[in-house]
Amino acid sequence: MNPTTHIPERELAERPSGYSGPNLSPSGLRLIPHALADGVHALMATIPPKDNNGLVVGRDAALVVDAGITPEVSGRIQGLVAELTDRPLRFLVNTTYHGDHTFGNMAFPSDTVIVSSRPNKENMADLDYEKRVRSGNMYGDEALFDTVTRWRTPDVVFDGFAEIDLGGRAVQLWHFGPGNGPGDTVVYVPDARVAWTGNLLCHAGTAHMLLQGGPEPYAGTLRRMKDALPDLVTIVPGHGPSGDGHAAIDALLAYLERLHDEVLGAVEAGRTLEETMEACTDPWTEGLDPKLSAALARYRIPQDPARRGMLYLCRNLHRLNILATYRLYTRP
Repeated sequence: MNPTTHIPERELAERPSGYSGPNLSPSGLRLIPHALADGVHALMATIPPKDNNGLVVGRDAALVVDAGITPEVSGRIQGLVAELTDRPLRFLVNTTYHGDHTFGNMAFPSDTVIVSSRPNKENMADLDYEKRVRSGNMYGDEALFDTVTRWRTPDVVFDGFAEIDLGGRAVQLWHFGPGNGPGDTVVYVPDARVAWTGNLLCHAGTAHMLLQGGPEPYAGTLRRMKDALPDLVTIVPGHGPSGDGHAAIDALLAYLERLHDEVLGAVEAGRTLEETMEACTDPWTEGLDPKLSAALARYRIPQDPARRGMLYLCRNLHRLNILATYRLYTRP
């Protein structure tokens, strides 16, 4: 087995010493709708990197992207949808199996059809384990997970590609391969040239998380996405600001290729994890990408703390990625 292309069965639970992950607690969360086209709304968290959502409306039905981290957040999403459209909420798409995107599934109506990729559903089998893993992102609000009493899984799964007709508007669902996890699902609205990318792809210059796979499979997934969606303009990620889709792909590809080369080189040289951490290039040494800083300026929050917080998060996630890649490349 080639360790550089192996996909682990479970998300890596190990974290680097002193690691601080993204704060995904719904405490203080508000979702603000941003119209990207007629009937196409990004539901943006007011505090990055808390979870974003989405709403796509056709003539006959509405579709929501991701369910929220708790049933209470799910209720808020549905309330916002009701303010934006009178079309029935027929579909909910999970971009990943992670609990911050799926724990709210249980609070959606039983006649709302939940759709996701097959690998996402296959990874929604152990609620207690998922709660434990996500608890590290709750920053004192872990008790909110007590309200998540069941993990409602997708009703419909797809392999590779599916399309939903909302009535005069097609919504494409793509699974290009593993990335942040094994089942990352992209929700693309061709007539708006907008994609919700979940954890697969964030604004250029943002650190991503290699939680269940390595740089090489992730890069292959992004190349397939780039080829399949040449007309893509805007991405709405699961976390952080929206941005230019192809710029984000190119930036992440460059990051993954360097991460692969540097960690593999360290492993082949017999370096320890600590030595590898020191040897790998930190892309955030000189601060945030100016375009990412400009995107953060769209949030109505104090900018200096926001930039410092994002920079701190990116550097922590980079250390996590080195750890995850090192463990993958040194597996027996």
